[in-house]
Amino acid sequence: MTRRTIISWLAEGLQRCGPLNEESEVGAASVPGPSALRVNARTVELPGEVCASFAVTGYPREVGAGWLEPLLTYPGRLDVSLHVEPVPPLVAAQRLRRQLARLESASRADAHRGRLADFAAEAAADDAAELAASLARGHGRLFRVGLYLTVHAATQDDLDAEVQQVRALTASLLLDAQPATFRALQGWTTTLPLGVDSLNVRRAFDTTALAAAFPFSSPDLQPRLGETPVLYGLNAYSAGVVVWDRFACDNHNSVTIARSGAGKSYFTKLETLRLLYQGVQVAVVDPEDEYRRLAYVVGGTHIGLGAPGVCFNPFDLPPGQDEDTLIRRALFVQTLVAAMLGEPLAPTMRAVLDRAVIAAYAAAGITSDPRTWKRQAPLLADLAAQLDLAAQAGTAEAGELSARLAPYVTGSYRGLFAGPTTTRAEGHLVVFSLRDLPEETRPVGMLLALDAIWRRVTDPDDRRRRLVVVDEAWTLMRESEGARFLYKLAKSARKHWAGLAVVTQDAADLLSSDLGRAVIANSATQILLRQAPQVIDEIAEAFHLTDGEKAFLLSAGRGEGLLCGTEGGSDRAAFAGVASAQEHRLATTDPAELAAPQRKKAGPQ
Repeated sequence: MTRRTIISWLAEGLQRCGPLNEESEVGAASVPGPSALRVNARTVELPGEVCASFAVTGYPREVGAGWLEPLLTYPGRLDVSLHVEPVPPLVAAQRLRRQLARLESASRADAHRGRLADFAAEAAADDAAELAASLARGHGRLFRVGLYLTVHAATQDDLDAEVQQVRALTASLLLDAQPATFRALQGWTTTLPLGVDSLNVRRAFDTTALAAAFPFSSPDLQPRLGETPVLYGLNAYSAGVVVWDRFACDNHNSVTIARSGAGKSYFTKLETLRLLYQGVQVAVVDPEDEYRRLAYVVGGTHIGLGAPGVCFNPFDLPPGQDEDTLIRRALFVQTLVAAMLGEPLAPTMRAVLDRAVIAAYAAAGITSDPRTWKRQAPLLADLAAQLDLAAQAGTAEAGELSARLAPYVTGSYRGLFAGPTTTRAEGHLVVFSLRDLPEETRPVGMLLALDAIWRRVTDPDDRRRRLVVVDEAWTLMRESEGARFLYKLAKSARKHWAGLAVVTQDAADLLSSDLGRAVIANSATQILLRQAPQVIDEIAEAFHLTDGEKAFLLSAGRGEGLLCGTEGGSDRAAFAGVASAQEHRLATTDPAELAAPQRKKAGPQ
């Protein structure tokens, strides 16, 4: 160990310990660093391991995208460090001129003495001339790049075997890796995440070659990155990362298909959480109440439709001041009543209902004058009262409508419409839970949630990136109103700067219907997790999967999947989802993990 390294470690330890006084004591245990370190000629011995470092001194003449990928995917422990230093354009031009002069002089001297031509020197001269022309036109820049490797092993014998394998790998890449003899400590510190190049073995790179050497470049997926990139996971076949931005695609929609238990809801929650970091507003239709904990932790809004004490008034007017706001709300109430009755309304009955809706608004003091729209909106009971008045005046259709609406006004289904709206659908995350809704009222509650989401998406006074997540979409596909909403949102969401994320475990519902196929066709991001053998052939035909991709989806673990990054699905990336411990606690739905804190709190019985 060098004296300078020891002094720097001691100085850092003293700074962490704070100022000295008479009561403070600084011992060896308070100084950061290894407990023991032995520097040999070519190796550094650390507690429990030994390592050897190499500097790359020779490179191939031409490289392709992701040419460092074999080093990054080495199965053993191999640290790869790439140090980049930009060269000022003036200095780069001067060095290139001197290099061209040396090469030209050597070529002429060989020709004068009658020697054979040095083809390597001629190739270097051509490359230098091409690079000089590129710099002169401003098409690129010059960089000094150092590439260093550190191999780790438990024992010296294991290290020797690992070194042989790494040197064979670098030779296959046409890289010349030389050991850092008598500079083993400097080689080890150079590959640490300190940003310090102690070996200073550099090579000149242009912009194109340096971009190809970027460690995160992936030859199997060309990411489209904008302002809202999201980490999907790690590449299943390499150490690279899979980063994707749905808002940088042609449209912002996605479809996620997987069998039950494959991790589709887990993956969707991770993407939702990471999009919230980017300032994207998210609305979720949650049939199973799986997003409650996520909404509470991030300060979102959770609306449990059907839960005791939760009311949602369909007569509420949106905050916009369009002249047809009242008319559009009256039309929606008619659609809602048709859903309550379970059948389309006859023309005469629709006319009676329209007059009753306008009369209910008028009784609450709300007219076509926008200044009256801030008054408290009427309730469903007020509409029933207007229908009763029309029935007393001799309108038979009004009496029939009032009688059929009785379960929602005074009967078993009145809870959702019994009073004014208790929770406004506002905030950066809004979750509509449908779990507590009975099957008889689920279409009605679903229509209320979809209408609230559509009003936010189409608000002309509040344009921003939005994502609408429809989890377990097969439950919506069974309902005509839900299927029409998905189709409408998939077609027009891009116009309103919004994206639709459809998540389903029943691929047959999407692939067997025209609406489902339209949703897939309008999704630029397609995510396939583990599939069941019964539907893999249908999935393979719809998404043009190869035999290898079919085998991967049949054997994929939880959270592993295939990202098809374009509308045509030509760019593919197999990935494994990753999450931090805190993200995992918010996203998991494993009953065993959710029950563990409760058992711990209860204590031994």
